[in-house]
Amino acid sequence: MAAQPSGGKKPFHIISPVLESLPLSRAAGTKVFMKLENVQPTGSFKIRGIGHLCQEAAKKGCRHFVCSSGGNAGLAAAYAAKKLGLPVTVVVPSTTGPTTVRKLEELGAEVEVSGQVWDEANKRALELAKTEGWVSIHPFDHPLVWQGHASLVQELKDSLDTKPDAILLAVGGGGLLAGVAAGLHQVGWQDIPIIAAETWGTHSFHTALAAGRLVSLPDITSVAKCLGAKMVAARALECAQECQVISQVVEDTEAVRAVEQFLDDERMLVQPACGAALALLYTGRLQRLQHEGRLRTPLASVVVVVCGGSSMQVAQLQALKSQLGLE
Repeated sequence: MAAQPSGGKKPFHIISPVLESLPLSRAAGTKVFMKLENVQPTGSFKIRGIGHLCQEAAKKGCRHFVCSSGGNAGLAAAYAAKKLGLPVTVVVPSTTGPTTVRKLEELGAEVEVSGQVWDEANKRALELAKTEGWVSIHPFDHPLVWQGHASLVQELKDSLDTKPDAILLAVGGGGLLAGVAAGLHQVGWQDIPIIAAETWGTHSFHTALAAGRLVSLPDITSVAKCLGAKMVAARALECAQECQVISQVVEDTEAVRAVEQFLDDERMLVQPACGAALALLYTGRLQRLQHEGRLRTPLASVVVVVCGGSSMQVAQLQALKSQLGLE
């Protein structure tokens, strides 16, 4: 089912399913609904915001998109560019896997490798965006990206009989967090706590919250490369002042175990970035937050945003398990 147009052209994302998960509900001790963003056309929630930004840029006469991304945002930009009949250059860091590069090229993107982490690839993308007619499509830090992501919450309101007691999501650069926070305000759900998951080694949001200001991590050391922004968007920190945002950081091993468990439980293979949010449910973090008085008791239901898995393969899961000593 296609999403409804939001004034003008039909968006590129679909209305994604909301399904109750019995295994996750058992693990979390409360009813868990999955918002399945991994079934979006490009395999992640990114198509919501990136698609919206690309459509608006095309309306204003953009002749060439340029996007810096280690994966999901680049795939969304390439997909949107193809739909709009415009060229796109995606600048990826050297850590980007061959599967992602192949998918980008299959969508018609020109792929350029620059730097070892996303922040370095982004510097190159901003240089390219100075070319006349070229427009930078930021993977997470743009108001139109957040506006596109906010559509996810309206869909939740349309799908669920009752308001959930918490929304769990993964934080990389903070675009999804900013979009969900905006969406909660739009539907009058701003009192719902957002539980924001990161892995150690990509925990730029957690660090910023603790410091009360934006902080740049010295390096990205986690296997969850899709969460790998050394510094979150300023808007992410603002969201924490406007909504109740609870930051939780999990180990790489917990994220990867969650990926494997979710594959067994729900027959879907997602990325470690998504595994970070799922790990909150599998490792009893919800119950711990309840014991600490940071979440209400009892919880009637929670929603976990299953944010994506576009470049994940079984062989990659096995390699990650081996790398982390989980065999």
